Amino acid sequence: MSEKEKIHRTTIGGQALIEGIMMKGPEKTAMAVRTKEGEIVIEEKENKQRKWYNKAPFIRGTINFVSQLLDGYYYLSRSAELSGMADDDGEEEMSKFEKWLDNKFGDKIMGVIMTIAMIFGIALAILLFVFVPTWLFMLVQYLVGTAADLSPFQSLFEGILKIAIFITYMWIVSKTESIRRTYEYHGAEHKTIACYEHGLELTVENVKPQIRFHPRCGTSFIFLVLLISILIYSIFPITNQMFIDTFAVSEGLAMILRVSSKILLLPVIVSISYEVIRLAGRYDNVLTKIISAPGLWLQRLTTKEPDDSEIEAAIAAMNAVIPDDKESDKW
Repeated sequence: MSEKEKIHRTTIGGQALIEGIMMKGPEKTAMAVRTKEGEIVIEEKENKQRKWYNKAPFIRGTINFVSQLLDGYYYLSRSAELSGMADDDGEEEMSKFEKWLDNKFGDKIMGVIMTIAMIFGIALAILLFVFVPTWLFMLVQYLVGTAADLSPFQSLFEGILKIAIFITYMWIVSKTESIRRTYEYHGAEHKTIACYEHGLELTVENVKPQIRFHPRCGTSFIFLVLLISILIYSIFPITNQMFIDTFAVSEGLAMILRVSSKILLLPVIVSISYEVIRLAGRYDNVLTKIISAPGLWLQRLTTKEPDDSEIEAAIAAMNAVIPDDKESDKW
């Protein structure tokens, strides 16, 4: 049996948290977080029964993505509480606004903060990846004037700009100490999954040598969404000029209509990307290697080599979700 055939491609996936890891298996989801005292706290819960729409191709993509996003923010908030990050500023005098939040929400304040952060994050993503590229294209077209009609290249221009913004953002945040540590946990997550897929015992010694890049990573998925959006918008161009010519609207209204159209098409792009990344994670051939290559390269920014304590947390979370029947988690 070849080495490729020996690999058990698992559906188990995870997420790096604050001083910990979340792993989701076919039956359970578990979170392992290291406290300030150095203890690893593990919390488990049974997964909800999957409905038909969680399995239907080209429908499951968007639904599962939104579900994972919500779960991710919950576990991120919970890890902040368990790790003690929420208490870091406890000795400093609170502002009036912080006192109001504390009186109003009490122990739930971290969840409120994470919800606000999630809403702000979504708004920022729409601003950076939808409005800014469109506005910059309009600015370039204005500067060029009537000398050249750039509308046929609008989708390509905006797509390349979105990728540049995404990579730059990832590079900048990787330089902060707290995010770098989270990226180390991200590396521990990938290494642990790779160790399990190769049929090795989950020990620090076995996990360490494993590769920290994985084709089913969320980073790869987001990058794939950006690439597929360029492809789709190039095949079916939705330009400002199209709305101006069709509906005789102003340049400003054409921009709003175009942005709205792109937001409405986002679930379609996410669904296609989800199916593509599933194929890339299931098969190992020239085509899937080409599909996976950009995302794997980007993971050099979003994953770092973990230390032993971070690997221990990843192993603890992984052990909690491995099913008794190994076939039930087969990808």
